[in-house]
Amino acid sequence: MELRVVGSQDAVRGFALAGVDGEIVESAEALHQALNRALSDDNVGIVLVTEDVVTFDRLYMERLKMRSTVPLLVEIPGASGVSADHPSLGEMVRRMTGVKV
Repeated sequence: MELRVVGSQDAVRGFALAGVDGEIVESAEALHQALNRALSDDNVGIVLVTEDVVTFDRLYMERLKMRSTVPLLVEIPGASGVSADHPSLGEMVRRMTGVKV
């Protein structure tokens, strides 16, 4: 299974240096298209999506995360770091399982 990144130009280029394919996204429409391509590719196991591009359409991203188990959709910090309103990994685990980590 492959890893794919969907995000800003800096993120995609950074991951490309490590050999990870990706798509640069600069609009909500581009985000939808990139995620749909990644989700329909049977070789992709994990899709990393930078927080900065998720802001183009957070509701769409949340719907996809609830619906898709493979590939797994994971939000990662963008070039500016973790946003203040983004839950920590521990908080996400608590929400999904009810167990405080």
